[in-house]
Amino acid sequence: MLEKQFFEKQIASSKVKASIVSEYFPKYCKIIVSKNKPKAIRYIDLFAGPGYYEDGNPSTPILIGKHCKNNDFLRENVEMFFNDKEFADTLKNNFNKEFPDGTFQHKPYFADRTVGEEERITTFLCRSTINSKGKNDFPSLLFIDPFGYKGIETAVLAEFLSFWGNEIFLFVNTKRIQPALENEKFEPLMKDLFPTTFEKVRNDINYRSSVSERLQLIIDNLGQEYKNKLKCDVYYTAFKFKEEDIDATSHYILHFTKGPRGFDLIKTIYNDFANVGTVFDGNNTYTFDAKLIDNPNDDMFDLNSENIDKLKEELYYTYTHKKITAKDLFDEHQVNNLYSKKHYTEALRKLKTENKLTATYTDTINHNVTVLISPYCLLEFK
Repeated sequence: MLEKQFFEKQIASSKVKASIVSEYFPKYCKIIVSKNKPKAIRYIDLFAGPGYYEDGNPSTPILIGKHCKNNDFLRENVEMFFNDKEFADTLKNNFNKEFPDGTFQHKPYFADRTVGEEERITTFLCRSTINSKGKNDFPSLLFIDPFGYKGIETAVLAEFLSFWGNEIFLFVNTKRIQPALENEKFEPLMKDLFPTTFEKVRNDINYRSSVSERLQLIIDNLGQEYKNKLKCDVYYTAFKFKEEDIDATSHYILHFTKGPRGFDLIKTIYNDFANVGTVFDGNNTYTFDAKLIDNPNDDMFDLNSENIDKLKEELYYTYTHKKITAKDLFDEHQVNNLYSKKHYTEALRKLKTENKLTATYTDTINHNVTVLISPYCLLEFK
């Protein structure tokens, strides 16, 4: 089976994908407990794999387990749910060798259900765990990484996302989605993926002249599906993976959250793993290209990048003659774009260097930098 072949050797893109999710989860937990004290925080992986590749490299379940083991709070408060039709027993054995019974307060759960066909999965994801105070007793991060697109039921995922604190990572193979949209054989699966925008996507994709525009159309309509269902702000952020052997996009990992802090966090994580200097022009996003590992791209996000200069101009235009803390500026402005906190810091420091704003610290700390994204950094634009 192709699934078995996939786990023979870990490619660079798979390592980055697993690292993004596993690095995000502990920080997501910190955000959750700063707002609420749940009974437990859940990590749910519907296509978990065997835990290790045949070459010995760990995949996401093992990485998540290591983060939880090495943190007292996570070890006591995280519940892990792993599902994989093909590899459930192998994963359980590998996981238990690495983390024997008793390692975690909550014993991990392993299942071998078929996603998209098993009603118990749908029931589990859609079950309300909201308590009498309106908070979610079990806020959860869901990772769904199917082999293709079968099993992605957007209506179900949107229902899951509706509960306070719940967030989603969705790994999508855009190479497969685009031709499937034009093939009647796959129409039911595409309607599961695009339940309210299917006809629009299938029609509009023919009017996009470039590959990047067609891919962005797919991503934007996936995001719009969650907004249509939930009738509220949903922040969706894409990370692009370029092919290992050719200069083309193969996959995206999409993150969905209703919270601005999650949106801020995922952009910071994405920025750490991107190795392509990408200008956010509406069609491009944070990008990893495996071909650049041995030949790094020197145009990474830095003081001289086009993104920094573009953001600098936007900020000066928006806040000219205004006084605001750096934290308030960041909170209100970052929710409308892909810039990470690092971009804002560097853009504001450039404005300070260019004498277009003054920055005054209102705490008693002697800071060594001109601007920090802090409630104690007061900015006054000229």
